[in-house]
Amino acid sequence: MRGVSLFSSAGIAETYLDEVGIDIKVANEIIPSRAALYQSIYPSATMITGDIQRADIFTNIIQSSEGAIDFLIASPPCQGLSVAGKNRNNESMLKDERNYLFYKIVEFIHLKKPAYILIENVPSLLKLLLPYKEKLVHIQDILQNEFGGLYNIEAEIVDAANYDVPQKRLRAIIKMYKKGTTWAWPAKKKAITVLDAIGHLPSIESGETSSIPWHFARKHVEKHITWMKHTPTGKSAFFNKVHYPQKEDGTRIKGYESTYRRINWDKPAPTITIRNDAISSQRNVHPGRLKEDGTYSDARVLTPLELMILSSLPTDWKIPQNTPEILIRQCIGESIPPKMINNLLQGIN
Repeated sequence: MRGVSLFSSAGIAETYLDEVGIDIKVANEIIPSRAALYQSIYPSATMITGDIQRADIFTNIIQSSEGAIDFLIASPPCQGLSVAGKNRNNESMLKDERNYLFYKIVEFIHLKKPAYILIENVPSLLKLLLPYKEKLVHIQDILQNEFGGLYNIEAEIVDAANYDVPQKRLRAIIKMYKKGTTWAWPAKKKAITVLDAIGHLPSIESGETSSIPWHFARKHVEKHITWMKHTPTGKSAFFNKVHYPQKEDGTRIKGYESTYRRINWDKPAPTITIRNDAISSQRNVHPGRLKEDGTYSDARVLTPLELMILSSLPTDWKIPQNTPEILIRQCIGESIPPKMINNLLQGIN
Protein backbone atom coordinates (compact mmCIF):
# COMPACT_ATOMS: atom_id res chain seq x y z
CA MET A 1 0.00 0.00 0.00
CA ARG A 2 1.23 3.50 -0.86
CA GLY A 3 1.08 5.81 2.15
CA VAL A 4 1.42 9.44 3.24
CA SER A 5 2.54 10.62 6.67
CA LEU A 6 1.52 14.05 7.97
CA PHE A 7 3.08 15.66 11.08
CA SER A 8 5.72 12.95 10.80
CA SER A 9 8.41 14.06 13.28
CA ALA A 10 11.22 11.50 12.90
CA GLY A 11 8.84 8.80 11.69
CA ILE A 12 9.05 6.64 14.80
CA ALA A 13 5.48 5.42 14.29
CA GLU A 14 6.45 4.13 10.86
CA THR A 15 9.34 1.92 12.01
CA TYR A 16 7.64 -1.39 11.23
CA LEU A 17 5.17 -0.40 8.50
CA ASP A 18 6.98 -2.54 5.96
CA GLU A 19 5.89 -5.57 7.99
CA VAL A 20 2.26 -4.78 7.17
CA GLY A 21 2.91 -3.88 3.57
CA ILE A 22 2.78 -0.08 3.81
CA ASP A 23 5.31 2.10 1.99
CA ILE A 24 5.29 5.77 2.94
CA LYS A 25 5.91 7.75 -0.23
CA VAL A 26 5.48 11.31 1.08
CA ALA A 27 5.94 12.79 4.54
CA ASN A 28 5.64 16.25 6.04
CA GLU A 29 7.26 17.75 9.14
CA ILE A 30 7.57 21.40 10.14
CA ILE A 31 10.71 21.18 12.32
CA PRO A 32 13.82 20.95 10.11
CA SER A 33 15.94 18.85 12.51
CA ARG A 34 13.20 16.23 12.81
CA ALA A 35 12.53 16.28 9.08
CA ALA A 36 16.24 15.72 8.41
CA LEU A 37 16.31 12.79 10.82
CA TYR A 38 13.23 11.34 9.13
CA GLN A 39 14.90 11.62 5.74
CA SER A 40 18.03 9.85 6.97
CA ILE A 41 15.92 6.96 8.29
CA TYR A 42 13.66 6.78 5.22
CA PRO A 43 15.81 7.95 2.29
CA SER A 44 13.33 6.70 -0.33
CA ALA A 45 10.46 8.83 0.99
CA THR A 46 9.86 12.38 -0.20
CA MET A 47 10.10 14.59 2.90
CA ILE A 48 8.46 17.99 2.53
CA THR A 49 9.68 20.27 5.29
CA GLY A 50 7.52 23.19 6.33
CA ASP A 51 4.18 24.38 7.70
CA ILE A 52 1.32 22.40 6.18
CA GLN A 53 -0.89 25.47 6.55
CA ARG A 54 1.17 27.27 3.90
CA ALA A 55 -0.44 26.88 0.49
CA ASP A 56 2.81 26.02 -1.26
CA ILE A 57 3.71 23.31 1.27
CA PHE A 58 0.28 21.69 1.15
CA THR A 59 0.23 21.83 -2.66
CA ASN A 60 3.64 20.18 -2.73
CA ILE A 61 2.36 17.36 -0.51
CA ILE A 62 -0.59 16.74 -2.81
CA GLN A 63 1.45 16.92 -6.00
CA SER A 64 4.22 14.72 -4.60
CA SER A 65 1.68 12.03 -3.65
CA GLU A 66 0.39 11.72 -7.19
CA GLY A 67 -1.59 8.62 -8.03
CA ALA A 68 -3.63 6.50 -5.66
CA ILE A 69 -2.85 6.75 -1.94
CA ASP A 70 -3.98 3.76 0.11
CA PHE A 71 -3.01 4.85 3.62
CA LEU A 72 -2.72 8.05 5.63
CA ILE A 73 -1.23 8.38 9.10
CA ALA A 74 -1.55 11.75 10.81
CA SER A 75 -0.69 12.90 14.31
CA PRO A 76 -1.09 16.68 14.50
CA PRO A 77 0.85 18.43 17.30
CA CYS A 78 -0.77 17.61 20.62
CA GLN A 79 0.49 20.45 22.81
CA GLY A 80 -2.68 22.42 22.14
CA LEU A 81 -4.72 19.44 23.27
CA SER A 82 -2.90 18.94 26.55
CA VAL A 83 -5.03 18.65 29.66
CA ALA A 84 -2.23 20.14 31.73
CA GLY A 85 -1.80 23.72 32.80
CA LYS A 86 -3.34 26.46 30.72
CA ASN A 87 -5.00 24.10 28.24
CA ARG A 88 -7.45 22.39 30.57
CA ASN A 89 -10.63 23.78 29.06
CA ASN A 90 -12.03 23.91 25.56
CA GLU A 91 -11.94 27.72 25.45
CA SER A 92 -8.17 27.70 25.73
CA MET A 93 -7.96 24.84 23.24
CA LEU A 94 -9.89 26.93 20.71
CA LYS A 95 -7.27 29.69 20.98
CA ASP A 96 -4.44 27.32 20.09
CA GLU A 97 -3.82 27.43 16.34
CA ARG A 98 -2.27 23.95 16.39
CA ASN A 99 -5.71 22.41 16.88
CA TYR A 100 -6.85 23.79 13.52
CA LEU A 101 -4.24 21.68 11.76
CA PHE A 102 -6.95 19.03 11.86
CA TYR A 103 -8.66 20.76 8.94
CA LYS A 104 -5.64 20.11 6.73
CA ILE A 105 -6.20 16.41 7.35
CA VAL A 106 -9.82 16.85 6.26
CA GLU A 107 -8.69 18.67 3.13
CA PHE A 108 -6.16 15.95 2.32
CA ILE A 109 -8.79 13.21 2.68
CA HIS A 110 -11.16 15.05 0.35
CA LEU A 111 -8.44 15.33 -2.28
CA LYS A 112 -6.78 11.92 -2.05
CA LYS A 113 -9.44 9.64 -0.54
CA PRO A 114 -7.06 7.04 0.93
CA ALA A 115 -8.59 3.65 1.67
CA TYR A 116 -7.36 3.59 5.27
CA ILE A 117 -6.72 6.51 7.62
CA LEU A 118 -5.25 6.52 11.12
CA ILE A 119 -5.40 9.74 13.15
CA GLU A 120 -3.58 9.62 16.49
CA ASN A 121 -3.28 12.01 19.40
CA VAL A 122 -3.67 12.45 23.15
CA PRO A 123 -6.98 11.24 24.65
CA SER A 124 -8.40 14.78 24.84
CA LEU A 125 -8.55 14.77 21.03
CA LEU A 126 -11.92 13.05 21.33
CA LYS A 127 -13.22 15.77 23.65
CA LEU A 128 -12.06 18.73 21.59
CA LEU A 129 -14.75 20.93 20.03
CA LEU A 130 -13.87 22.91 16.90
CA PRO A 131 -15.86 25.54 14.99
CA TYR A 132 -17.78 23.83 12.22
CA LYS A 133 -20.68 25.32 10.27
CA GLU A 134 -21.21 28.01 12.93
CA LYS A 135 -21.27 25.48 15.77
CA LEU A 136 -18.74 23.84 18.09
CA VAL A 137 -18.50 20.19 17.09
CA HIS A 138 -16.48 17.17 18.20
CA ILE A 139 -13.79 16.06 15.75
CA GLN A 140 -15.36 12.63 15.26
CA ASP A 141 -18.69 14.26 14.36
CA ILE A 142 -16.96 16.55 11.86
CA LEU A 143 -15.41 13.52 10.21
CA GLN A 144 -18.75 11.72 10.21
CA ASN A 145 -20.48 14.66 8.56
CA GLU A 146 -17.72 15.09 5.96
CA PHE A 147 -17.00 11.45 5.17
CA GLY A 148 -19.70 9.24 6.71
CA GLY A 149 -21.04 8.29 3.30
CA LEU A 150 -17.69 6.92 2.15
CA TYR A 151 -15.95 5.67 5.31
CA ASN A 152 -16.58 3.66 8.43
CA ILE A 153 -15.30 5.88 11.26
CA GLU A 154 -14.36 4.50 14.67
CA ALA A 155 -12.56 5.93 17.67
CA GLU A 156 -11.10 4.47 20.84
CA ILE A 157 -8.63 5.37 23.54
CA VAL A 158 -5.96 2.69 23.62
CA ASP A 159 -3.02 1.98 25.90
CA ALA A 160 0.25 1.16 24.14
CA ALA A 161 1.09 -1.20 27.02
CA ASN A 162 -1.54 -3.60 25.67
CA TYR A 163 0.20 -3.88 22.32
CA ASP A 164 3.82 -5.03 22.65
CA VAL A 165 5.06 -1.73 24.10
CA PRO A 166 6.75 -1.80 27.54
CA GLN A 167 5.29 1.63 28.33
CA LYS A 168 1.91 2.87 29.52
CA ARG A 169 0.84 5.47 26.97
CA LEU A 170 -2.82 6.35 26.45
CA ARG A 171 -3.64 7.57 22.96
CA ALA A 172 -6.78 8.48 21.07
CA ILE A 173 -7.06 6.56 17.81
CA ILE A 174 -9.48 7.48 15.05
CA LYS A 175 -9.51 5.03 12.19
CA MET A 176 -11.36 5.47 8.94
CA TYR A 177 -11.74 2.78 6.31
CA LYS A 178 -13.74 2.76 3.13
CA LYS A 179 -17.06 0.99 3.22
CA GLY A 180 -16.73 -2.50 1.81
CA THR A 181 -13.39 -3.04 3.56
CA THR A 182 -12.70 -4.26 7.10
CA TRP A 183 -10.36 -3.11 9.86
CA ALA A 184 -10.67 -4.93 13.18
CA TRP A 185 -9.34 -3.69 16.51
CA PRO A 186 -6.53 -5.88 17.87
CA ALA A 187 -6.81 -8.15 20.90
CA LYS A 188 -4.94 -6.98 23.97
CA LYS A 189 -1.65 -8.68 24.78
CA LYS A 190 0.24 -9.45 27.97
CA ALA A 191 2.07 -6.46 29.37
CA ILE A 192 5.85 -6.22 29.01
CA THR A 193 7.56 -4.93 32.15
CA VAL A 194 10.56 -2.65 32.44
CA LEU A 195 12.53 -5.65 33.73
CA ASP A 196 11.53 -7.70 30.69
CA ALA A 197 12.58 -4.89 28.37
CA ILE A 198 15.77 -3.38 29.78
CA GLY A 199 16.73 -5.55 32.75
CA HIS A 200 19.57 -7.11 30.76
CA LEU A 201 21.39 -3.82 30.21
CA PRO A 202 24.39 -3.08 32.45
CA SER A 203 24.09 -0.54 35.26
CA ILE A 204 25.78 2.78 34.61
CA GLU A 205 25.91 5.90 36.72
CA SER A 206 25.55 9.57 35.86
CA GLY A 207 28.11 10.62 33.24
CA GLU A 208 29.24 7.06 32.48
CA THR A 209 29.26 5.35 29.11
CA SER A 210 29.16 1.72 28.01
CA SER A 211 30.28 -0.27 24.98
CA ILE A 212 26.65 -0.60 23.86
CA PRO A 213 25.49 1.98 21.28
CA TRP A 214 23.31 4.73 22.77
CA HIS A 215 23.60 3.27 26.28
CA PHE A 216 25.25 6.22 28.00
CA ALA A 217 24.13 8.26 30.99
CA ARG A 218 23.53 11.98 31.22
CA LYS A 219 25.61 13.99 33.65
CA HIS A 220 23.50 15.23 36.54
CA VAL A 221 24.23 17.69 39.33
CA GLU A 222 25.68 16.10 42.45
CA LYS A 223 22.73 16.87 44.73
CA HIS A 224 20.30 15.13 42.35
CA ILE A 225 22.56 12.09 42.25
CA THR A 226 22.71 11.99 46.07
CA TRP A 227 18.95 12.22 46.41
CA MET A 228 18.35 9.44 43.90
CA LYS A 229 21.03 7.16 45.36
CA HIS A 230 18.92 7.10 48.51
CA THR A 231 15.62 6.58 46.68
CA PRO A 232 14.28 3.01 46.37
CA THR A 233 12.81 1.54 43.20
CA GLY A 234 9.37 2.95 42.45
CA LYS A 235 9.65 5.74 45.02
CA SER A 236 10.14 9.50 44.93
CA ALA A 237 13.01 11.26 46.68
CA PHE A 238 10.34 13.34 48.39
CA PHE A 239 9.76 10.31 50.67
CA ASN A 240 13.39 10.29 51.86
CA LYS A 241 13.86 11.31 55.49
CA VAL A 242 17.32 12.83 54.98
CA HIS A 243 18.22 13.02 51.31
CA TYR A 244 15.06 14.69 50.00
CA PRO A 245 14.89 17.46 47.36
CA GLN A 246 15.95 20.60 49.18
CA LYS A 247 17.20 24.10 48.67
CA GLU A 248 20.69 25.26 49.63
CA ASP A 249 19.42 26.23 53.09
CA GLY A 250 18.04 22.73 53.67
CA THR A 251 14.35 23.58 53.30
CA ARG A 252 12.25 21.16 51.29
CA ILE A 253 11.58 21.86 47.64
CA LYS A 254 7.85 21.85 46.94
CA GLY A 255 6.83 19.49 44.19
CA TYR A 256 4.77 16.54 43.08
CA GLU A 257 5.59 12.99 44.16
CA SER A 258 5.72 12.04 40.48
CA THR A 259 8.99 13.98 40.20
CA TYR A 260 12.46 12.89 41.39
CA ARG A 261 10.95 9.44 41.07
CA ARG A 262 12.33 6.05 40.08
CA ILE A 263 10.20 3.87 37.84
CA ASN A 264 9.23 0.29 38.73
CA TRP A 265 10.85 -2.87 37.43
CA ASP A 266 7.69 -4.99 37.52
CA LYS A 267 5.37 -2.77 35.46
CA PRO A 268 5.44 -1.19 32.02
CA ALA A 269 7.24 2.15 32.09
CA PRO A 270 5.16 5.26 32.75
CA THR A 271 4.51 7.56 29.82
CA ILE A 272 7.77 8.93 28.45
CA THR A 273 7.57 12.71 28.12
CA ILE A 274 9.59 15.21 26.13
CA ARG A 275 11.49 16.17 29.32
CA ASN A 276 12.87 12.67 29.79
CA ASP A 277 16.32 14.23 30.23
CA ALA A 278 15.57 15.68 33.68
CA ILE A 279 15.55 13.92 37.05
CA SER A 280 13.20 16.63 38.29
CA SER A 281 10.63 15.81 35.62
CA GLN A 282 8.01 13.09 35.89
CA ARG A 283 9.02 9.45 36.48
CA ASN A 284 12.22 9.55 34.49
CA VAL A 285 14.73 7.87 36.79
CA HIS A 286 16.03 4.32 36.23
CA PRO A 287 14.56 1.77 38.71
CA GLY A 288 17.99 1.09 40.21
CA ARG A 289 19.23 -1.91 42.16
CA LEU A 290 19.86 -2.11 45.91
CA LYS A 291 23.57 -2.08 46.68
CA GLU A 292 25.42 -3.55 49.66
CA ASP A 293 25.85 -0.10 51.23
CA GLY A 294 22.06 0.45 51.25
CA THR A 295 21.98 2.92 48.37
CA TYR A 296 20.59 2.32 44.90
CA SER A 297 22.46 2.13 41.60
CA ASP A 298 21.73 4.04 38.38
CA ALA A 299 21.00 7.45 39.91
CA ARG A 300 20.16 8.93 36.52
CA VAL A 301 17.49 9.33 33.90
CA LEU A 302 17.04 6.61 31.30
CA THR A 303 19.65 6.33 28.57
CA PRO A 304 18.71 6.89 24.91
CA LEU A 305 18.86 3.13 24.34
CA GLU A 306 16.55 2.43 27.29
CA LEU A 307 14.12 5.02 25.95
CA MET A 308 14.22 3.42 22.52
CA ILE A 309 13.49 -0.04 23.89
CA LEU A 310 10.70 1.19 26.18
CA SER A 311 9.14 2.88 23.17
CA SER A 312 9.30 -0.42 21.20
CA LEU A 313 12.00 0.79 18.82
CA PRO A 314 14.59 -1.76 17.66
CA THR A 315 17.97 -1.75 19.40
CA ASP A 316 19.58 -1.20 15.99
CA TRP A 317 17.34 1.75 15.11
CA LYS A 318 18.80 3.16 11.91
CA ILE A 319 19.73 6.68 12.93
CA PRO A 320 23.00 8.47 12.22
CA GLN A 321 25.65 8.07 14.91
CA ASN A 322 25.99 11.84 15.17
CA THR A 323 22.30 12.41 15.93
CA PRO A 324 22.10 14.81 18.91
CA GLU A 325 21.01 13.12 22.12
CA ILE A 326 18.46 15.82 22.88
CA LEU A 327 16.85 15.39 19.45
CA ILE A 328 16.45 11.67 20.09
CA ARG A 329 14.94 12.36 23.49
CA GLN A 330 12.50 14.94 22.14
CA CYS A 331 11.36 12.77 19.26
CA ILE A 332 10.83 9.77 21.53
CA GLY A 333 9.00 11.91 24.10
CA GLU A 334 6.44 12.94 21.49
CA SER A 335 6.38 9.71 19.54
CA ILE A 336 3.75 7.13 18.68
CA PRO A 337 5.04 3.73 19.83
CA PRO A 338 5.58 1.84 16.58
CA LYS A 339 4.60 -1.63 17.78
CA MET A 340 1.27 -0.24 18.94
CA ILE A 341 0.73 1.12 15.44
CA ASN A 342 1.59 -2.21 13.86
CA ASN A 343 -0.82 -4.02 16.14
CA LEU A 344 -3.55 -1.59 15.13
CA LEU A 345 -2.79 -2.12 11.44
CA GLN A 346 -2.81 -5.93 11.62
CA GLY A 347 -6.62 -5.86 11.37
CA ILE A 348 -6.68 -4.27 7.92
CA ASN A 349 -8.17 -6.58 5.34
